[in-house]
Amino acid sequence: MIEVSHLTKRYGSHVAVDDISFTVDDGCIYGLLGPNGAGKSTTMNVITGYLSPTSGTVTINGHDIQEDPQAAKACIGYLPELPPLYTDMTVGEYLNFVAELKGVKKKADRAADVARASERAGLQEMQTRLIRNLSKGYRQRVGVAAALLGSPDIIILDEPTVGLDPAQMIEIRSLIHDLGKTHTVILSSHILSEVQTVCDRVLIISNGKLAAQGTPEELAARLAAKGVISATAQGSKEAVLQAAQSVPGLTDLRVTAEKADEVSFTATSTDGTDLRAALSAALAAAGCPVLSLSSQNLSLEDVFLQLTETDHPDEAGTEPEEKALPAGETEQTAEPEEAPAQPQVEQPDEKEGD
Repeated sequence: MIEVSHLTKRYGSHVAVDDISFTVDDGCIYGLLGPNGAGKSTTMNVITGYLSPTSGTVTINGHDIQEDPQAAKACIGYLPELPPLYTDMTVGEYLNFVAELKGVKKKADRAADVARASERAGLQEMQTRLIRNLSKGYRQRVGVAAALLGSPDIIILDEPTVGLDPAQMIEIRSLIHDLGKTHTVILSSHILSEVQTVCDRVLIISNGKLAAQGTPEELAARLAAKGVISATAQGSKEAVLQAAQSVPGLTDLRVTAEKADEVSFTATSTDGTDLRAALSAALAAAGCPVLSLSSQNLSLEDVFLQLTETDHPDEAGTEPEEKALPAGETEQTAEPEEAPAQPQVEQPDEKEGD
């Protein structure tokens, strides 16, 4: 469905995306993971055609996003991190407006398209509500419904649960899981539990580069093959670490917990050799009894930390903020999302909670 080849995006001297290549297969939910400033949003904005790449190509369902942007964009439904909503419109008015912009010309077809999208997003009872009176969770749902209009094959969601409370997050994740049954979905997030729960495959970006890709289980197995050991021993921190450091081939020692005279740590075998026996012998010889020693099963969080541990962007190195504009607006004419509400003749509806 999507093929990204040697994609690079520069902002002046700063390289936000650095020679990234990957493919997205049909019918899967992909998680795009990375620390803040790693290049996730820039990558998604280039894929959707919102930004032009400095170099490289993006093909959407056979259409080059640069050479044939109209056909490529017709295959995509996009929800930016900040949904570009007209807050003085009702939900129904806004969705009809977006459907018309997406080329659904006939009134009856627009009504049917809006009804389908509203049902998928759980907005059947919200059609007459003013968007400015909706909670953040329902505004996200309006953004998802807008992305579904025009029956796109691919749904791209940039941080869809940011700022939501736990109940709203669960509802949006359930919605994303449901969308994955009928669409190819790309989900950008830095919430690891969210990606592990919802996504079939994971793409990890670090410092603008693609650090790894695969299923969460594949990524964990790949790093576990390096020989990651988890251990707890009695003794002072200095004595335990000195004994562990004396084992040839054992590196990357990290203390994970300390209490009283017990020290827990992890270590990695540089060539993948099982060094548990050598480590146990070294600790015993140093007078540090071993309380536990095992090969570590890595979670997605462990994988993420190991692959991005050198990624510490400062303010100068983060991505320039790109705020999507409401449908049909240009940079000069778009009204601020939080503009002061104009006087209304009708009484405003009560704010809808989740």
